[in-house]
This record gives sequence, structure tokens and C-alpha cells, in this order.
Amino acid sequence: SIKTVTVKGRFSVDGGMDDDGNVTGTAAPKTVKVYANRQDLDFETVRELEPHATIDLLPPEHGEEFGDGTIDYPLRPAGRFQGVSCVTFYFSDNYAMTEEDDGEDKVQTEITFVGLKGKGMNVKRRAVECVYETRGMKKDHKVPDEMGGSHFV
Repeated sequence: SIKTVTVKGRFSVDGGMDDDGNVTGTAAPKTVKVYANRQDLDFETVRELEPHATIDLLPPEHGEEFGDGTIDYPLRPAGRFQGVSCVTFYFSDNYAMTEEDDGEDKVQTEITFVGLKGKGMNVKRRAVECVYETRGMKKDHKVPDEMGGSHFV
């Protein structure tokens, strides 16, 4: 069972602009949505699906006040995270985003650490499959059409 989640990010916006007019640099995550035992998630699904837990993260300056320690965020209700075999984290925004951004990433989110605390289960260990996707790629998301072929989303 998972009892707490720890997430650290870094804020390094330098105020410059790239060729597309976006601010360069990175920002720490502001909100994380947690899904348990869902292996069928993609970016479209997590935007529509109700998460098992939503955690509002403290700004990175808060951690600097207390040294280089970590902040543990408890997962509530705890019953949803008993016997978990798959956990998905969706970082929906960061501290550089404003309400006018309409969910559009103008500054990339930088995550430096994700930690889980809880009690392990007596199961045989095996390799961990982990997928990092910063931006959805059309070629990875084929959808079958009515004629038996497939097209990209």
C-alpha cells in the first residue's frame, strides 16, 4: 500500500524567449493527479477521468526554507492505494503557468524527484516498465477505423 508521495521540482526560468515566442527555462510542478491500477491511460483520458487523488504541491521556495529536505504528501483516502500494482502521475500544470495559458505549456515542467512510501507486498520482484512522455507523439497512438485500417489520433 502507498501512504505518501514526494515530488520535487526546480524553477529555472531565465526570462529569455525562443524562436517560437515561448519563455525559456523550466518550472516546478504545481498539481499532480494520481491514478491507481489504470494501465489504459493516455493524455486524453487523464484530462477527462476523475483521479484517485489530486495533490496541490507547495512551491519550490518552500523547500528551500527548510534545507534540502523533502515534503511527503499523504494520499487520501488511503483505501484507494491498497494493493496497488500500477501508479500513474499526471502533472497538469506548473508554477510558471497563468490562467491565461489555457493549459498550454509555455514553460516546461521540470521534475527532479518522485518518491513513494508505503508497505511492500510479498510478491516476486520483476522488471519495472516505465514510460516517460513529455509530449504525445501521433505515431505512437494508432486507432483502428471502421474499414479495418488504422489512422493516427
